[in-house]
Amino acid sequence: MYPISKKIHIGRQAFVAKNSFSNDEITHSATTEFTCCDCGRKNTIEITPYQSGFPIFQMYHENKVVSGSELLKNKIVTETSKGMIHFGELTVQDLPTLYFGTQCQSCFAKYICVFGYGEKQPGLTLLHISGVWKYEEAE
Repeated sequence: MYPISKKIHIGRQAFVAKNSFSNDEITHSATTEFTCCDCGRKNTIEITPYQSGFPIFQMYHENKVVSGSELLKNKIVTETSKGMIHFGELTVQDLPTLYFGTQCQSCFAKYICVFGYGEKQPGLTLLHISGVWKYEEAE
């Protein structure tokens, strides 16, 4: 799990076994698998609340890593509703949105995982993985 600092191009979306978790499912961490687009290997990802990930804003701010329009075009995030704009302009399900880079354990293809995590309403905490996308560093 690492931050991405170089410009990237978003590629194909990988299949994710389970992308929504709530309350007791995420007490310590949430674990799921994604299937590599290149070699087909199932790779495990574990998301620990308040420890995993980096703010998505770091990626699209001033188009540093990727543009907000590319994130929207690939349906990685959506525009945040007006009442939740304090979480940033682009979020996953109007939740604080984070990302991390990872790679296939077999062929080392690079992937980005984007997820939203937070309290959706009193007593309902959600972790929703928007998806896992293969990416290439820009030249």
